[in-house]
Amino acid sequence: MKKLMARHETYVLTIIVIFSIVISIINPNFLTLENTFDLLKSYAFTGILAIGVLLVLISGGIDISFAAVATIAEYLTVSVCIAMGGSMVSAFLLAIAVGVLLGSVNGLLIHRFSIPPIITTIATMNLYYGLLIVITKGKWIYALPDFFRSFADVRVITLQTANGIPYGLSVITVIWIILMVITALMLKYTRLGRSIYAVGGDRISANRVGLNVAGIQVFVYGFMGAMAAVAGIVQALLVQTVAPNSIVGKELNVIAAVVLGGASLAGGIGTVFGTFLGVMLLAIVQNGMTLMKVSAVWYDVFVGLVIIISVGFSSWKQKTGGRRVKIDVREDLPELAAAYGGSGTDTERENH
Repeated sequence: MKKLMARHETYVLTIIVIFSIVISIINPNFLTLENTFDLLKSYAFTGILAIGVLLVLISGGIDISFAAVATIAEYLTVSVCIAMGGSMVSAFLLAIAVGVLLGSVNGLLIHRFSIPPIITTIATMNLYYGLLIVITKGKWIYALPDFFRSFADVRVITLQTANGIPYGLSVITVIWIILMVITALMLKYTRLGRSIYAVGGDRISANRVGLNVAGIQVFVYGFMGAMAAVAGIVQALLVQTVAPNSIVGKELNVIAAVVLGGASLAGGIGTVFGTFLGVMLLAIVQNGMTLMKVSAVWYDVFVGLVIIISVGFSSWKQKTGGRRVKIDVREDLPELAAAYGGSGTDTERENH
């Protein structure tokens, strides 16, 4: 119980339960299976972006350009599919290739020129988005390929309301779930995942024991680009249009969800489950306010209060003895260094 109460996720989950009970008392339609499936589908876009942001924050970096990357990958992929045809598999593969390329550029720039990540990604955000607007002249794409429209309606599980209206678990939600599972397994059970925590926890020590910090940085930002690309395609599936300005500007909401889920801007801390809870808490707040007929202008106010209270309480718990979910440099880095062929004696590593 002490370990459970020391986890940030426990408090976020508690807030979710309290909010859900209050909203359900006011409007019983909130805690229905239909609304839950709709909520998961609607927030798959934010959730997939949050997976990429999580890895960047764990590694000690930050990315502001992912919305621009998502927009370019989405626009280019849909344009190619309209001109040359294709399928959803080829669309996702093309988008991911574009996203990995643009994301890796961020990682290379950050490592090669030692520019702070926030400055680098703000610069590339403006560069990517500016080039897209110049080339496309801000033109919207309305007529998506037929396979985009049919794929968006696919359900893994189909149910019916009392009125005979079909609903169920969307394939878009399943994509989000699969990506979360893969990322969680990578972070928990692979050397690469532990190395990402190590670099975020103490980059100097990680470099000293022989971890490939440059390669890890490029991977993390490339992974962010891949998640942005998938999210861009998901956005096109959800709204069935492509607008150059529809995604840019949503960066802070995604970062807020990840931080709300327990990730630290200082690096080395964060879990996929916590990120999922952070996304769902923001989703529940917005959806609940809609069901309670609260004006949308209050949404940002409530989100700000929820983030301050949640993160503030978690920080207070850490200062009073709460557990920091962070890699143990003394125990884990020597093992990782041995796995990667790092140099330095055990004494040097421990003293450092």
